[in-house]
Amino acid sequence: MPDIDQQWMELALQQAEKSVGLASPNPAVGCVLVRGDAVVGEGFHEYDRRDHAEVIAIKQAGPLAHGATAYVTLEPCSHQGRTGPCADALIAAGIARAVVATADPNPQVHGKGIAKLRAAGVEVSTGVLEEPARRLNDGFAKFVTSFLPFVTMKVAATLDGRIAPAENSVRGHFWISGAEARAEVHRMRHAADALLVGVGTILADDPLLTDRSDLPRRRPLQRIVLDSTLRTPLDSQLVKTAYQDVLIFFSQADVATQRALEARGVRLQQIAHRGPRIPLQEALVRLAEIQITNVLLEGGAEVYTSALNQGLVDKLTLFYAPRFLGKAAVPMLSSIDGLPAIENYSLKQFGQDFALEACLHDPWSEVI
Repeated sequence: MPDIDQQWMELALQQAEKSVGLASPNPAVGCVLVRGDAVVGEGFHEYDRRDHAEVIAIKQAGPLAHGATAYVTLEPCSHQGRTGPCADALIAAGIARAVVATADPNPQVHGKGIAKLRAAGVEVSTGVLEEPARRLNDGFAKFVTSFLPFVTMKVAATLDGRIAPAENSVRGHFWISGAEARAEVHRMRHAADALLVGVGTILADDPLLTDRSDLPRRRPLQRIVLDSTLRTPLDSQLVKTAYQDVLIFFSQADVATQRALEARGVRLQQIAHRGPRIPLQEALVRLAEIQITNVLLEGGAEVYTSALNQGLVDKLTLFYAPRFLGKAAVPMLSSIDGLPAIENYSLKQFGQDFALEACLHDPWSEVI
């Protein structure tokens, strides 16, 4: 690819990153219009603003859009949705060339925007910085191809794979990761539509499970608990701060407990099941029905193990602190049978800690 194309696409990706937290359940998209060696328009998609990134950039550029090159992180749409087709808008603006990072993963529109541009005489180049553009929209790709949310399993562990000290060995809250890693976790929470934990995590840690990144978001981060018999305490931080952002999946509980939680702003959904644990697959289907495209799985060991054994984890992000807690501490997994092989991974340092990141299932592989 020409170096100049990569340079301008990097700017478009910076625009797309501003969409994170604001565009879901739509994709995060950025667009930069370049004429000569100058940016004449730029924009990113915000769901509430309705105008897509391309239209925002065109309006900013005005007549300077004519003859310009459009750098777009996702294929311009070709269909009428909440707004008109962006491919038509680019054609009407008179752009001479379009550089597209990746095609739209939606099987119903995949490739049609690019085809429309070419049919109108616009020169189109594709695949420029495709990988980072796709990673921005893994959740959207999973949602439109499988109607399930993209699941990232996030774990904070010691080098010996322990996620909490032995019971009653430590008083007060216990941090495994350092400040830099915890800041990255809040960035991950900002990029997610929902956090999901088992009730054991609520009982053991009494977490808030909130997005404290201070970055703007359109919808509140949904805090999801798998709690088959509604053991979540009424005086937990989760319940005390509930404001239509806490959802508990349960299978059986007395009416009084249900009413007490609902009176405090907690939403409940019953999943009929005879076993001791809520079926995670069914919970994910229910979350997709309310347009949750990205789920951050944050614990505990039983939920982690179940999700991995069922093949429901798309991505692993494992934060490791350079310390040991010993065999009496809580393990990351309750068993190691049938777990997936990790073939490709990357490592990144956060202060004294490091994170292992691995893709277990690429939702873009389902794109036709």
